[in-house]
Amino acid sequence: MIIAAGIAFAIVVLAIIIGLLLKRQLREKYATLWLIIGLALLVISVFPGLLLQLTEVLGVEVPANLIFALSIVLLVGVALHLSWELSRAEDEIRRLAEESAILRTDLDELRARFDSRGERSRIHVDPPRDGRAE
Repeated sequence: MIIAAGIAFAIVVLAIIIGLLLKRQLREKYATLWLIIGLALLVISVFPGLLLQLTEVLGVEVPANLIFALSIVLLVGVALHLSWELSRAEDEIRRLAEESAILRTDLDELRARFDSRGERSRIHVDPPRDGRAE
């Protein structure tokens, strides 16, 4: 009964990952890790003897302890990777905000130069449509 539940769980995990990939809600670089985890779950569910052999090779007393230890290592790795990705995204956002501020200043200077000549400004930028102030 427990083997069938493990197999069903692994298949559900794989189906969810594949579904998210097909809907483009999960990027491939993240899905690869989760597909490997799902396949490992499926293999261990189908061949539970592999887990017992692995615990003997690694010198772990209880197979559940090995699963918990591997889960903790996996979660720390995922947290570290996501922190790294977040840091990269923050750097990119800061760079884009600075670039946008520079371009906005240049645009304001061009508008002021045209307005000081008494000419009608040919530079027109529509305000944002999402309700944000400019």
